[in-house]
Amino acid sequence: MKKISGNKLLVKALQEEGVDTLFAYPGACTIDISDELYKQNSIKIILPRQEIALVHEADAYARSTGKTGVCLVTSGPGATNLVTGLATAYYDSVPLVCFTGQVARNLIGNDAFQEVDIVGITRSITKYGVTVRRREDLGRIIKEAFYIAASGRPGPVLIDLPKDVMGELGEADYPDKVNIRGYKPNTAVHIGQLKRAIKMLGKAKRPLFLAGGGVNIAHANEDFTKLVNKTNIPVITTIMGKGAIPSNHPLYVGNIGMHGAYACNMAVNECDLLFSIGTRFNDRITGKLHSFAPNAKIVHIDIDTAAISKNIQVDIPIVADAREAINKMLEYVHEYNTKKWLDEIDAWKSVHPLMMKKKPYLTPQDIIETINRVFEELIVVTDVGQHQMFTAQFIELTNKKKLLMSGGLGTMGYGLPGAIGAKIGNPDTPVLSISGDGGMQMNIQEIATAVLEELPIINCIFNNNNLGMVRQWQKLFYGKRYAMTCLRAGAACRNKCGEVSCPTYTPDFVKLAESYGAKGIRVTEKEQIEPALREAMSSKKTPVIIEFIINPEDLVYPMIQPDGTLKDMLMDC
Repeated sequence: MKKISGNKLLVKALQEEGVDTLFAYPGACTIDISDELYKQNSIKIILPRQEIALVHEADAYARSTGKTGVCLVTSGPGATNLVTGLATAYYDSVPLVCFTGQVARNLIGNDAFQEVDIVGITRSITKYGVTVRRREDLGRIIKEAFYIAASGRPGPVLIDLPKDVMGELGEADYPDKVNIRGYKPNTAVHIGQLKRAIKMLGKAKRPLFLAGGGVNIAHANEDFTKLVNKTNIPVITTIMGKGAIPSNHPLYVGNIGMHGAYACNMAVNECDLLFSIGTRFNDRITGKLHSFAPNAKIVHIDIDTAAISKNIQVDIPIVADAREAINKMLEYVHEYNTKKWLDEIDAWKSVHPLMMKKKPYLTPQDIIETINRVFEELIVVTDVGQHQMFTAQFIELTNKKKLLMSGGLGTMGYGLPGAIGAKIGNPDTPVLSISGDGGMQMNIQEIATAVLEELPIINCIFNNNNLGMVRQWQKLFYGKRYAMTCLRAGAACRNKCGEVSCPTYTPDFVKLAESYGAKGIRVTEKEQIEPALREAMSSKKTPVIIEFIINPEDLVYPMIQPDGTLKDMLMDC
């Protein structure tokens, strides 16, 4: 068989893996790969404006389609610009395969131009990382990368490609199977453990399902809804688990945790069995560990052995894929008498319903509830901050509405590139991003990508002139010392806050949108929300920015106090 270069084999491998979209930015160490990609037309190449945004785009493409996201960058700064995105994907269990260029093997370790040890740098935030040292290993390593990224608990894999290895000639064969000794992820359910858990379920008076992001990752939403319907057991979710069951389901209570609903946090405190599926029990949902679910036995289903009893000691551990476990549960469970327990939860909902105080001016709840009403089908992508928490509280999710966000790492700048990746992966579905004015500016350059790719995404900016979440903490716990959170602050008012007029806010988002070739709309009144959204919906090839001017004094409630328990909630009163 005719021998081919490593560059040609890489392109062949991507085609055989069914890759239809590659998010890529070129450079000296990947220019030969770019040249081979130029010669084919089965893979669409997306050229973002920055590698940091590029990996978020691949990430959201993966989250929204269920496929593995794939990206390619050059060596040195191109590779290091992937770090935040890799960590984002790692903590949220997103399957990515990221290729980085590398200097020739004889230059590695010699401080060559644009040389970094990217495998070493990213070792703790990738599922697997490797530098290809021999041309004959290239095909096997790529095949293994796609398998590792998508199997077990999904995650990002990094393959570092020395320029000389990729130029070498070698066999054209690409493997059709994988056999990695020592990596055999378990997905099957331990029936004995599951039956123990179900027996405990039968004895519980106040059982509670806690659904995490693992339910969404496993695409087990429909199966989980069947389980809830069959058992009549109430459901709470982590923020990443929202959407595991439709948010309008009568047994859905809401989100747990730092900004969770009062009824959810109280339910965790009072339940006698917490049946959790696909969550890591991080500090944002537990509060003080010793006080979490103090009266409950805890069952924990998770595909990752390391996640079980890592933060919360559980009574029955079950290592399994969420979907397989849920389907197996459906064979054994029945309807349980939870009426009295559901009445208690409803009483908590009545005492402290999840809603902002009614105000004469525009509020985040007004915006999000209008979005709920206007769109029948939608992918919502958020940035990180107050707007993210407001969205998690009020957005309506169904089988036609999805929510994507950076949960574990909390990455500002995810919203806009995330919307781009989601739209590229779902061209027939409306896509809307929600960002703060701070987060939007972290990757605002990607408006150019959206314009050139003719993506009619709707980008909502909640502009309160501040870094709102940090400012909220400063207001509540730091004596209103607003250090480094005012986005109008600069030389003209430094050390003179309150003594001189505030500088004009920059940028003008409407003019900035127009300068990129996008549409810009500014909304200041409640009555303008729906017309603005409908105008944006009419755009077929052009992205739209809608800037909503909101009040910086609108805070996210409830809120767990620092170092508090789930009962230590500050309410909007």
